[in-house]
Amino acid sequence: KAARTSGSLNLSNRSLKDVPTEVYQCLETTGEGENWWEAVDLQKLILAHNDIEVLREDLKNLACLVVLNVSHNNLSQLPAAIGELTAMKSLDVSFNSISELPEQIGSAISLVKLDCSSNRLKELPESIGRCLDLSDLKASNNQISSLPEDMVNCSKLSKLDVEGNKLTALSENHIASWTMLTELNASKNMLSGLPQNIGSLSRLIRLDLHQNKISSVPPSIGGCSSLVEFYLGINSLSTLPAEIGDLSRLGTLDLRSNQLKEYPVGACKLKLSYLDLSNNSLTGLHPELGNMTTLRKLVLVGNPLRTLRSSLVNGPTAALLKYLRSRLSNSEETSASTPTKENVIASAARMSISSKELSLEGLNLSAVPSEVWESSEITKVNLSKNSIEELPAQLSTSVSLQTLILSRNKIKDWPGAILKSLSNLVCLKLDNNPLTQIPLDGFQAVSGLRILDLSGNAVSFREHPKFCHLPQLQELYLSRIQLSEVPEDILNLSNLIILDLNQNSLQSIPKSIKNMTSLKHLDISNNNISSLPPELGLLEPTLEVLRLDGNPLRSIRRPILERGTKAVLNYLKDRLPDQ
Repeated sequence: KAARTSGSLNLSNRSLKDVPTEVYQCLETTGEGENWWEAVDLQKLILAHNDIEVLREDLKNLACLVVLNVSHNNLSQLPAAIGELTAMKSLDVSFNSISELPEQIGSAISLVKLDCSSNRLKELPESIGRCLDLSDLKASNNQISSLPEDMVNCSKLSKLDVEGNKLTALSENHIASWTMLTELNASKNMLSGLPQNIGSLSRLIRLDLHQNKISSVPPSIGGCSSLVEFYLGINSLSTLPAEIGDLSRLGTLDLRSNQLKEYPVGACKLKLSYLDLSNNSLTGLHPELGNMTTLRKLVLVGNPLRTLRSSLVNGPTAALLKYLRSRLSNSEETSASTPTKENVIASAARMSISSKELSLEGLNLSAVPSEVWESSEITKVNLSKNSIEELPAQLSTSVSLQTLILSRNKIKDWPGAILKSLSNLVCLKLDNNPLTQIPLDGFQAVSGLRILDLSGNAVSFREHPKFCHLPQLQELYLSRIQLSEVPEDILNLSNLIILDLNQNSLQSIPKSIKNMTSLKHLDISNNNISSLPPELGLLEPTLEVLRLDGNPLRSIRRPILERGTKAVLNYLKDRLPDQ
């Protein structure tokens, strides 16, 4: 009855052996007190985690179904009627015992998401190539040995998971047409190599190929310019192409359990945070690896390293990197003279061409030299700790810019004109400047921001700029700006994860704080707050850190405060008036 009103029916976890007949005849069985003309078609049907063995051909009656989830059942096949569900966008049949999908599935032409993982499939039907809108396909943990050639038509595919199958190759034709892929997981298969055109996947962010039989990586890999995570562990690699060093966004590289004899010098320019080289055949490391100062973790166990002491190999990563840097013949540590400011600027400009990052931090610059703008593709500019009053006009040509750090300068006016041309900006740090005013519509120019820091400015928020122009904001830092109340529209930023209002003049927190359901970190320490609204307690369990020290709180006893965030939130929740 409820489903005829809402269009959604959830019968998961009901120990069902069959789908009740009433489900197939949802609209034909209006009961007492119901008007048939008010009933709506079933659009969402969840039958997961039951013991259902058969879906009947009557499924075709549910022609308006958009979502069907029959995962975690005992199905051995799907009815041909599945193809008559032409409105269906999401189909989940994972964790069953299905040995083949019917060819008719290709008639479900609206399909966007298909999950058939953890079944007994030996192949996927060719007709799947007719599902032109398919963007997310999970077929992991089956026995599939090849993918249908007609899947070249699925050009909108953005996520493909075929982990744990029997694939021996990935087709060049597929790769050529799947240029929208952002995630590809083909781990735990029998791949012996990669297609030569793998580099055409320029949008790929995550590539997982661990536990295969891959013996080489083609040079075109350098074309995967968006790659952030690359897993190649447990393969048969003896060398890596120099082009792997072109993956400027790569943060995680897993090369464990291969047969590598060296980590190439060209790959030492990567800005990795995690590099796993364990269980290879490395006998030494290039000193250039010491320049990988972004590395947080370098794993080397299980290598026959003869040129390094075991205390270095097994010790902290930072110490090993420092040692390697000391072995560089031209390292700055060993050169007697400190490089001149001009040399530093020239070097930063050169590096920005390949790294896409320009750092001129702490050089006491009052203006930015025009010759540093070597590359219009720069994604990050750090001009912090200088004496800059005005931003250089050339900055507005850096249309790829994502991060702009202007902390600790002498900027007095909101740089709206330049910011307007930086449409890809996601991080803006303007803290510790003498910024006095931000126009009401100032944030409109940077509506895609995720991180904004305006702490320690002289900015007046009496007529504060509209935060509602920053719908994607996730981190907002407004400490030390003399706030006397929380700007109301901040409380409507539903994606905000971190809010720092430390060291202001706040006297209260509005009840509408309860709307900030994504908030994980709230700092309201060192203000003048004497009581907290019980509604703040509704942010438990999402809110993980609540900093309250330095406030004259009288309404909460010290023992509760000392027990931490969870205790305070539960205490506040208990004080909510009964609903």
